[in-house]
Amino acid sequence: MRHFLRDDDLTPREQAEVLRLARELKADPYARKPLNGPATVAIIFDKTSTRTRVSFAAGVASLGGYPLIINPGESQLGEKESITDTAKMISRIAKLIVWRTGAHERIVEMAENSQVPVINSLTDDFHPCQILADLLTIQEHKGALAGLTAAYIGDAANNMGQSYALGFATAGMHVRLASPVEYRPRADIIADAERIAAGTGGSVTVLSDPVAAVRDADVVITDTWVSMGQESEKQQRVATFGAYRVTPELMAQAADDAIFMHCLPAYREYEVAAEVIDGAQSVVWDEAENRLHAQKALMCWLLEQKEEQQ
Repeated sequence: MRHFLRDDDLTPREQAEVLRLARELKADPYARKPLNGPATVAIIFDKTSTRTRVSFAAGVASLGGYPLIINPGESQLGEKESITDTAKMISRIAKLIVWRTGAHERIVEMAENSQVPVINSLTDDFHPCQILADLLTIQEHKGALAGLTAAYIGDAANNMGQSYALGFATAGMHVRLASPVEYRPRADIIADAERIAAGTGGSVTVLSDPVAAVRDADVVITDTWVSMGQESEKQQRVATFGAYRVTPELMAQAADDAIFMHCLPAYREYEVAAEVIDGAQSVVWDEAENRLHAQKALMCWLLEQKEEQQ
């Protein structure tokens, strides 16, 4: 059974296939109906969500299915009923399971006990659906992905930093991750990304200097400094990341035609200046929309893989 729990669950060839399908579905949104019936897709949230909820619900519906949204506290998952038992029950009924949760081990357990594909819509360690949307957006604005340089500035130890390392390396890109030393990605994840990059012609560079990271980059990316569950750390994090704000001056170090990306929600004048995120180089709304198209393509691809294995 194929699942999508980490960015490197797709090979470079498979990632390219999903992105190609995403472009096709964006051009012709109702061309495929693998969930006609409508078949049910269970979309489970342990954390609040806007883009993930809207894009998956709309995507399932446009593929002919029914999005069963299970909000925090609305099921017995993890409280009165184990993840293992929940996976066995839901996968008897739903065609796919999409889960936004905390510890990555939770979604691994779900996948190990599911009879249908499981999609990671966010865990503490990875956010692979966002990376597919980002790659689709970069393709739209830059063409081929291989050989492009992307600079991610800020908290590189969070799920976005770690997924950028894996997902962009898979696409053959040169990814630079600039953060304070104590906020670098896990060493094992960087090792995995470097192994992938060695086969795709990409590279992964971890450094502390945001200017060095951004210099001549094709894409500049940041994320919130205070993710869900870190609210008590806000004051300390703002002080730590102050030098990593994406300002017009920092953007000027990138290539003249560089684009700016942010997975949202954004906090203007913290991780990014309003002039940047609301400026001409920003493609954040294309990026947000592309969650829909990339996730539709991923769902189609996973369902096709399941059919081929039966």
